[in-house]
Amino acid sequence: MNALDYIVIIAYLSMLLGLGYFFKEQNSKKDYFLGGRQLGVFPLTLSTMATQLSAISFISAPAFVGLRQGGGMVWLSYEFAVPLAMLLLMVYVLPALYRSGVVSIYDFLEKRFDLSTRLLISFVFMVSRAFGTSIAIYATALILNTAMGINFYVAIAVIGVVTLIYSFQGGMKAVVYSDAAQMLLIFFGLAMILFFSLRSIGGMDVFLANIDSSRLTVLRTDSLGFSGDEWGLWPMIFGGIVLYASYYGCDQTQAQRTLSAKDESAVRRILMLNGLARFPVVLLYCFTGLVLGVFVVLNPDFLAQLQTQEPDTLVPLFIVQQLPHGLIGLLIVALLAASMSSLSSVVNSLSAVSIEDYTRLSGKRLERKSYVFWSRAAVLFWGVVIVALSIFGGDIAPTVIEAINKIGSVFYGPILATFLLAILRPQAGPRAANAGLLAGVGLNIYLWLAQPQVFWLWWNAIGCVVSVGVALLVSAVVKGRAAAPEAAAAGGVAIGVWRRDETIILLLMFAAMLLIGWLIPVVLGA
Repeated sequence: MNALDYIVIIAYLSMLLGLGYFFKEQNSKKDYFLGGRQLGVFPLTLSTMATQLSAISFISAPAFVGLRQGGGMVWLSYEFAVPLAMLLLMVYVLPALYRSGVVSIYDFLEKRFDLSTRLLISFVFMVSRAFGTSIAIYATALILNTAMGINFYVAIAVIGVVTLIYSFQGGMKAVVYSDAAQMLLIFFGLAMILFFSLRSIGGMDVFLANIDSSRLTVLRTDSLGFSGDEWGLWPMIFGGIVLYASYYGCDQTQAQRTLSAKDESAVRRILMLNGLARFPVVLLYCFTGLVLGVFVVLNPDFLAQLQTQEPDTLVPLFIVQQLPHGLIGLLIVALLAASMSSLSSVVNSLSAVSIEDYTRLSGKRLERKSYVFWSRAAVLFWGVVIVALSIFGGDIAPTVIEAINKIGSVFYGPILATFLLAILRPQAGPRAANAGLLAGVGLNIYLWLAQPQVFWLWWNAIGCVVSVGVALLVSAVVKGRAAAPEAAAAGGVAIGVWRRDETIILLLMFAAMLLIGWLIPVVLGA
């Protein structure tokens, strides 16, 4: 890197700090955690996408497609369930959460069941999110250090300190608008990498002549995922529906964004746009990976520089060696931006859960000014915890994508089941809900430890079904407390509505994804 690259990086980081200062006036919990419910659909959609399409995806998805053994375009099938999950959320989950007026979505569970259910799930959220985010930051810092020579601790410090400052000051508004800018930057970065990698190898004709046909398969219909085989179509769809519905609807990090929308109609538009816009971005990730795979084959000297144990260095190494100065600085900013997006989202949500769920144990309600003060203190606390954990990420980083996804898949299914029970069957009671949650999580841990032949994406669906089944069984046998008035009013009926136009559009998007998945090996492998 040269002076121009450093100027670009410093300018971007300064912009983020200025953003936090601009939004520093926060007068209530809805201002700090929900942006006063005045945020627009476009920035909220970009922010929602940026949180999951993070540095790990920016770095690892192209490496998985182009370089990793057993990888390839099958990564694309990970997206097929997104439109179906968004449809589920539009009807059954997020309308109920939005109408309840909660800040912490786990507050909703207390209203439907009791405090024990709320604290149980919020504790799971805090532990898993803090752990997963620390690993993501560790991986980013390690890659920046390995491929670009940036000091490991300096990289962690920059990511942590800058993110904490603007999140601490600006609350959800700063988080959302910075995420929106970072999502645009990530997309631009990918486009530049694709352009320069295609130009480096000599264009599309050279790419098509040298592509590894074994990496073009997207639809693996012969793999059921129960015999040690992975990435089959059916676990990707059925497990994926539960994973994405739980992640976007029952995870505070993501749900907090949709709860920040102006009205329920905006919530539905955010989900609709997310169901449509994620796929093109991931398709760009994957196609970029294919081109980089051909570049590596045609450039043995570059291949020799890649560490065989860490193929994730593919993208960063290409950036620093093949792109012009200035653009290098901008794409390093894209890597930092992706990590900052994950961290800012998580610390704001962890703060919301900490303040909303655990301060009530003291029996005291915080005054408005005290609430904002302690919320900012919680942001600082969780940021320090996550940054500290990231320094000791150690042995988990080489398999960071698999580790994070596996950890999430242990909990996502049972958590979604608990919210569905709260919305559709609140009469089940807290004992039944808690028993179902623990049974689903327990079974998934057993599958992880004792049945490794079951593909981890199935854990989402299995955990959800088992949790619902156990909860209904327990509710039939054990008499729980009477349903709360709000729960009784729900009457076990879906709160949202099916809208034909939304349903048709999302189902057509799902069909288009399948068609594209079938066409990719036909067109590129011809």
